[in-house]
Amino acid sequence: CRSFKSNPMNLSSLSMKRLLLVYHSQSGSTESLARAVLLGCQKELEVDTRILGAFNADISDLLWADGVIFGTPENFGYMSGALKDFFDRTFYLAEPQKINLPYGIFVTAGNDGQGAVREIKRIANGYPLRLVSEPLIVRGGYQKEEHHSLGLDFGHAMAAGLSLGIF
Repeated sequence: CRSFKSNPMNLSSLSMKRLLLVYHSQSGSTESLARAVLLGCQKELEVDTRILGAFNADISDLLWADGVIFGTPENFGYMSGALKDFFDRTFYLAEPQKINLPYGIFVTAGNDGQGAVREIKRIANGYPLRLVSEPLIVRGGYQKEEHHSLGLDFGHAMAAGLSLGIF
């Protein structure tokens, strides 16, 4: 997983909403979808978006955010071990913060993706986080022609809702 953090905060970004995208990818399929989601988020100029691989994200990134998007491949009917590791490392640190962030989920799935979605929802309830969109599940591997626009729309909808104060 490649990761980067956005430009250092300046005075103009103080009023901006902040959206964190945490994902894991082994084959590159989920990373391709994550990049499409990121491009969609970046359509919303009033939102500062940070994208990080799950192993590189930590509690400070989660506390920075006003909203979060989780991306994972479906592994054995579950989320990736890397995303589970992110939850393991941040859950008890975030619990007293009662961060109550809006979140979205995208999954690349060889099967139906429902197991990964179900388990992310179960963990997210404990933070607590609020699911604000229908999860995006791409089955059978990321195909740019078919799935790029779905990722763009998903990211843009999340960023626009955050920017407009809808969630």
